[in-house]
Amino acid sequence: MILNASGCLDALEAPEVARSLDAFVTKTVTPLPREGNRPVRIAETEAGMLNSIGLENPGIEGLLRDKLPRLTELGVPLWVSVGGFAAADYAELCAALDGHEEVTTIELNLSCPNVEEAPESAAEIVAAARERTGKLLYAKLSPAAADLPDVARSVQAAGADGLSLVNTIHGLALDERTLAPRLGHELGGYSGAALKPIALAAVYQCYRATGLPIVGMGGIMTGRDALEFLAAGARAIALGTVLFADPHAPSRVRRELADELAAHGLASTEDAFGLAHRAGPVRVA
Repeated sequence: MILNASGCLDALEAPEVARSLDAFVTKTVTPLPREGNRPVRIAETEAGMLNSIGLENPGIEGLLRDKLPRLTELGVPLWVSVGGFAAADYAELCAALDGHEEVTTIELNLSCPNVEEAPESAAEIVAAARERTGKLLYAKLSPAAADLPDVARSVQAAGADGLSLVNTIHGLALDERTLAPRLGHELGGYSGAALKPIALAAVYQCYRATGLPIVGMGGIMTGRDALEFLAAGARAIALGTVLFADPHAPSRVRRELADELAAHGLASTEDAFGLAHRAGPVRVA
């Protein structure tokens, strides 16, 4: 199953790309509209990119009124990413989405590095959201958490049905000439190929800790990358930064993954799932 990472694809501007996915994840929506952070918001780096969008979005009413009906016409299962600044915000958003059958899953963005975090713990936010919706809830967690497996266990106990791993991690880029921060918000969320080992470790640890379904993301560029995330314990993968350079990545990665499975003598993605947990370390003579 291939999704997009939230915020990395505008399905209404690129509907053909969205239709090549198994599910589309919206940009994070908040209770009220947000203009986002001041420019500059995106900076390329040697091995990825930094973004400081700041959750710019039309608010939940704007999403439901203007965007959701058009997204439904795509014919792709819809996940809605929600974010807030208190547990009550997440609960309000989940309640607003609960009656919309076209939304299959709600992803709780608990880890945006570009906005102020809610004072409550991830588990408290999940518990508040769980009380207001019967939809599937996926908790999107940060790779910077002090003890990520413990956080994963806590959101599982609070009612999360799955995990999205991982969000971006703080990074800084300086101007070559002035040595000033290149982003208007100074720090941004780093994504790209170099994030892959961090994300892969998060998936591996959190699957072992919880056994929950996981959407793995972070540095996935090829079918080989996708195979490794499946082996580490992901049931699905999400493409992020790669979509900016290659909008055909979902179809390409799908083909490459099929080739990788065949090369390893695996009949399906199910055969690849969790293989890293059953294999010992490679020993070189």
